[in-house]
Formats: sequence, C-alpha cells, structure tokens
Amino acid sequence: MTEDTLEYLEKTLDDEGMCEFTRSFVDDLESAMRIDVDLESDSDWTGVIFLGMGGSGASGKFLKTISEEDGGLPFVVWNDYSLPSWWGPEWLVIATSYSGNTEETLSGINEALESGGTVIGISSGGDMAEILAMYQEASHVSIPRGQMPRSAFGHILGAQLAICWSLGILNRPQEDELREMITRLRESSKTLDFVGGDGMSEALARNLFEMEIGIVCPRVLEAPAYRLTCQINENSEAFAKYSVVPEMNHNEIVAWYNDSNVERALVLMICEGLDDRTDSRIAWMEENLDRKNVWKIFCEGNTLLERMIYAAHLSDWISVSLALIRGVNPTSMDPIPRLKRHLSEIQ
Repeated sequence: MTEDTLEYLEKTLDDEGMCEFTRSFVDDLESAMRIDVDLESDSDWTGVIFLGMGGSGASGKFLKTISEEDGGLPFVVWNDYSLPSWWGPEWLVIATSYSGNTEETLSGINEALESGGTVIGISSGGDMAEILAMYQEASHVSIPRGQMPRSAFGHILGAQLAICWSLGILNRPQEDELREMITRLRESSKTLDFVGGDGMSEALARNLFEMEIGIVCPRVLEAPAYRLTCQINENSEAFAKYSVVPEMNHNEIVAWYNDSNVERALVLMICEGLDDRTDSRIAWMEENLDRKNVWKIFCEGNTLLERMIYAAHLSDWISVSLALIRGVNPTSMDPIPRLKRHLSEIQ
C-alpha cells in the first residue's frame, strides 16, 4: 500500500468513517425498506409534499421521479421554511430531518400541524419526534442515529419508500423483484468500491481533479445528478453543477461549445428507457464536444428505481474518492455547523 493509493488515503484522512458508511449503504437501504410502517392506506390525498434539507431532503426528489413515471399523485419537494401558499390539509406532508432538529423542516411541520394537516416524519430523534408525538394526525418513523445525514441516504430513502408503499401512494415491487434488486446493488457496491472494485470510481475521480465539473442528465436521472452534485460539493469540497436535457440544449449547450481555455469535465448520465430524442441529444453532445475530459455513466438496473439507486451509490463512491485525492476528510463540513451556530445566536 503506497501513500498515493486511496486505501492508504482512507486510513489517513477518513477518521470519521465515511467510507465504511458508504460500504453499508445497501444494507441500510434493505433494512429501512422493510420497516413495519403501521399506517393505513389512504387514496384521498390531493398530493404529497416532501419537506427536507440537504442529505435529508434529496431523497424526496427520487420519489418525485418515481411518481411522475408510475404514480397517481403529484409529489412536490419543498426545501425551505414554512409551506407554499397553495398548501392545504388535503396534501400529505412527509418530512425528513436526520437529526430531527433541522429548523426549516420543523417550521413546515409546525405550520402543517397547526393548520390541521397530516404529517409523517422521519428522523433519528430530536425535536421532530417530540413535536409529532403531541398530535393525533402525525406519525414518526425512527431511523438509526450516529451518521452524517448524507451518509444515511440508504436509511432515509428506504424509510420513505416503506411509507409510500404502506400508504399505497407508490406501487411496491414484488418481493422477488426487491430481493433481486438488492442482490444486484450489493454486487455493484463491491465493484464501485475503490478497495477491491474495478477502479472506475477512482479513475473518474482522478480525471475530475482540479476541474470545473458539469453533469448532464435526462429528466429521469435529475435526482441522482442532483445528489452527485451535492456529494461533490460536500464530501469533496469541490464545485459541481448539473443540468437536464433537453432544457440545457436550449441555453447552456452554447457555453460548452465555446473556445474557452477553462478546464472543464463533462459527466453524462444515461440509462435504458430514455425517450429516443433525448438519447439522440446526449449522444450528439458526446460525439461533437471537442474536449478530452468527457465521461459517460450508464446507470444500471432493471427498473427506474434501481437505476436511480445505483446512480446515487455511484455518486457516493466518486465523491469520496475525489475527496481523498484532494487530500480532504470526506466527513468534514465545517462551514455548515459554523453557519448554524451563527443562526442560533441571532434568534
């Protein structure tokens, strides 16, 4: 083991266990998906609004996409204080805060409950659990504590899926389909790991080093593209942005084809089942962009849910690998608690 290998860098930089949390992602997901959620199905909701911030809020975007492709209700993701002006008690609120103390999310919970709404909360404890226990029209689903929210994505997404399946607002796969999906994801996790894997995550991370990073995806992969962006921002302490085809073909594409000397890396995310025109647009960009650093990620899976989960887990491994290459502790997030301390002082 030499000093520049990621295995060595993990031992010297990752003193809070982000890599090990990443290795437990599929186990976390499987365990949370099988939570016994004691909720009765209800077909009378107008829609579902997901409250959450950061790593706790990102998974709502995944379920929004699933609903858009194979659901009967509109799903809206709200990453802010309070609730939108159009919200009413006929909308189910699913609120997620890993710590249970996220002030923006608690603000929305309180407004919903005071207005007679129904709230289902997901947290590892905190104020959320105490608030929800005070109301009859509220439920709380507990998930394990002791992690950074972004590393608890398996717990969070799995719990949200269990809730939606229990309520009948998303279609639960057959048991054999779930079992086979988990088996494939577990094998993929081993392959993506920079220790004992095929080296793809590390190779991509090394090519993203000291680059401006742009991620381009179809609409059905917007949620994992957003997660990859956030994971690079937080785990790797690097800038990244994402954009969606076909919309970016009407604006941002011009910037990619200019003659700038800025070093940029383009990551294209694709999967099976895309609209033929969308597929052609992405292929044209790959073939015609005169840049060396263009990577195409094929998001594996038999279903859209599996493809998005695969992409989310790949995001974890790419961002952790990039953090180690940059000499960064992938758990460190000093500006966030500093900002929270500032906000607590001005309340």
